[in-house]
Amino acid sequence: MQRLIAQRLLLMFPLMVGMTLISFIVSHSLPADPVGANLGQRSMEDPTIVAAFRAQWGLDRPLPEQYLTYIRNLLQGNLGVSIRTHLPVAEDLGRYLPASAELAVIATVVGTLVGIPFGVLSAVRRDKWIDHVVRAVSLIGVSSPVFWLGLIALYVFYFRLGWLPGPGRLDVGLPEPSRVTGMFTLDSLLTGNWAALASSLRHLVLPGMVLASVYLGLVTRMTRSSMLEVLSADYVRTARGKGLRPRSVIYRHALGNALIPTITVLGLAFGDVLAGTVLTETIFSWPGIGRYAYQSAVTLDFPAIMGVSLMIAAVFILVNLATDLAYVLLDPRLRRATR
Repeated sequence: MQRLIAQRLLLMFPLMVGMTLISFIVSHSLPADPVGANLGQRSMEDPTIVAAFRAQWGLDRPLPEQYLTYIRNLLQGNLGVSIRTHLPVAEDLGRYLPASAELAVIATVVGTLVGIPFGVLSAVRRDKWIDHVVRAVSLIGVSSPVFWLGLIALYVFYFRLGWLPGPGRLDVGLPEPSRVTGMFTLDSLLTGNWAALASSLRHLVLPGMVLASVYLGLVTRMTRSSMLEVLSADYVRTARGKGLRPRSVIYRHALGNALIPTITVLGLAFGDVLAGTVLTETIFSWPGIGRYAYQSAVTLDFPAIMGVSLMIAAVFILVNLATDLAYVLLDPRLRRATR
């Protein structure tokens, strides 16, 4: 187990460097000028201002030199300074990441706790009415665009019914809880700010459910297909032939093996949820990493774009490592192989 973790962590460095190279090439290949995106029209007409802007942000240097300078700073723990906010990119990420992480965790927990039982129920009741209902729900969640679900949810539950609050993380006029982690729900709980806790939970419902719908559909479909395959295995038929109760056969013999492919979906989907919150955060005015990435891309804020790409790559690598460790814990054959 320790050797597996060490190998993955060593591979993390070349993967991160490769991600920086891809992000640098793609972002600098766009047919647009960051000077025009960040300076006004009158400033663009002054060559002195334009030259000073390019020199300030290193845009007057050759691209290979710009990349090597970024890598040299990165090895020193410096992600650069955002052109748009004029703040260190690491500071911006630290401010925006907790909001996205809070949203992604809620979506992941809801999607997992609902999706796995739905998948098991659909497989056990194959071709029954409950199976058709669950499959329809999962299909809607997977195929419906996130922005469409977000707009519909806002219109129905906020505008028409008034059951849930609108965009934002807290009610208007309510002060933010004292910062501990940056996650309002956790910070409110740790500091005993019950008004902020109730407000933050209510504001999490709509964006969390919109993101969870896609996650739920993926988990349900994968769990169902894995359970159907496992339920037809010889050892499951043997367990049934021995007279074991159906519940014991399903949850003690079949589910553990069926969850192994599902874990792959869980890990990748979590990374997708964290990386794909751009539309959801924009619709719900959620000040997370998705909106930060969108605003950075619009203004061609190269240091911020590189920082976001690097962070998302690190999340995927760590999630894949956690997925592999979960494989080892669930599959005894892998536990023997790692010894």
